[in-house]
Amino acid sequence: RPAALDASGFVVARRSATVSAPIPGRLVEVLIDAGSKVAAGSVMARLDDRPYRIRLDQARAGLAQARSQQAAAQTALALAEPVFRRYASQRAGGFISEQDYDAARTQYEAAKSSLDIAARAAEAAATQVTAAERDLTDTVIRAPFSGVITYKGAQAGEIVSPIAQGGGFTRTGIGTIVDMDSLEVEVDVNEAYINRVRAGQGATVRLNAYPDWQIPASVIAIIPTADRAKATVKVRIGFRQRDARILPEMGARVSFDAGDAGN
Repeated sequence: RPAALDASGFVVARRSATVSAPIPGRLVEVLIDAGSKVAAGSVMARLDDRPYRIRLDQARAGLAQARSQQAAAQTALALAEPVFRRYASQRAGGFISEQDYDAARTQYEAAKSSLDIAARAAEAAATQVTAAERDLTDTVIRAPFSGVITYKGAQAGEIVSPIAQGGGFTRTGIGTIVDMDSLEVEVDVNEAYINRVRAGQGATVRLNAYPDWQIPASVIAIIPTADRAKATVKVRIGFRQRDARILPEMGARVSFDAGDAGN
């Protein structure tokens, strides 16, 4: 089939990620290497979890203490409430003084306030336990999706952190993972000829590394903006077949089918 026009570009991965640890720590194990395949959820690396286990133990101890204080406050309220109710009834009949009634009411209200404070402290302590448990879980770094490791960025023994700190001694990424099933080609089409391209249009991709290999493809989408400096529009091309020879960042040339071109 004759070509409507040709355009050059590169193979890109629509789904790729540089995986980092969500918390800072020292790597004790790195289980990936460049070129290795990983499955979604598989362990890529582990951090030293001892500081986080200590923090979790401290949080659990704090929660136990807070709950004990809450139980004590509940007991104090349970003792103060019937006294206050009785004094309120006796006051209505004129059997006790206003001073005794005020003392019972003050004790009852103080007990209620103490229980409220203790309950909130227990909630805060429970939140700290949840956060500490999450941090401990995060010491195991897992693959967010299945793919191939294209870059290994850290070794066991190095410090990693989700944000840059400590100069060049702290790593922010453990490795880059690419979903090879998400590979496609991005080409720049001269804006004067973009009317010859439409979504769904057939195309043929030839990789610079394999110039005689014609790979069936089709237009995924036309990015709805132009590059002012180059006077081009970016077009996404999807492969109709997958092959291990297709790699990210490979140079490619795309021939758009004339029979599918727009008017």
